[in-house]
Amino acid sequence: MPNDNRLTTSLAPHLARLPDAWAAALREPTVAQALDSLDALIIRRLAEGATLYPAQPFRALHDLAPADVRVVILGQDPYHGPGQAQGLAFSVPDDERRPPSLRNILKEIAAEYPGVAVAANDLTPWTRQGVLLLNTSLTVEDGQPASHAKRGWEHVTDALIRLVAREPHPKVFLLWGAHAQAKQALLPADNRHLVLTANHPSPLSALRPPQPFLGCGHFKRANDWLESQGQKIVDWGLPDKKLALQNEFRL
Repeated sequence: MPNDNRLTTSLAPHLARLPDAWAAALREPTVAQALDSLDALIIRRLAEGATLYPAQPFRALHDLAPADVRVVILGQDPYHGPGQAQGLAFSVPDDERRPPSLRNILKEIAAEYPGVAVAANDLTPWTRQGVLLLNTSLTVEDGQPASHAKRGWEHVTDALIRLVAREPHPKVFLLWGAHAQAKQALLPADNRHLVLTANHPSPLSALRPPQPFLGCGHFKRANDWLESQGQKIVDWGLPDKKLALQNEFRL
């Protein structure tokens, strides 16, 4: 039986639980207005019987504070099938089937770090190391990708990206695909951060020019740069040998 990851309430209780460091960025008038509009949309669609995901739209913001972010990976919108979306871009529960984009992400890590056990489906261990896994839209309707895109979420997540970019310590932004790369305009032009771009890891674009995702080397390049800045590197894999054996059959 799929994990029950349905959103069943308005945004209000989720916003009330947000850490203040993030919530402050969402009080700007334009952002607050967008959230009011999104909340009305979600309340209406739930009343009409729509199935929405994920259960915790703001989960990425609970796993680490803005000051602790060292790497930002941007996705588009949550997975739109039952049991998949967790509120973390590209991540799904370990007992769910691995989506194609995540499969390519983990293939790339395996190629960059041969012999190291690749991560499981659930990327929560990355967030504990300062990796912000943020979608640019935070809700979606069942079976309807991008159904809540251009409905206001962009104002919300742009404010969050700007907040992270303003933090003084250097960080890495991994921008995969045109949608994520459009957010580069939100970043300061002072070269304080490392910005790496490539095609989206989806099988539709992962091998296409001009910047194929497979072979991009981003995970190692990010770690090399973090190390050059005197920061800890990110462990993109898991040391558990049992998980390693399982993942050999999933890749």
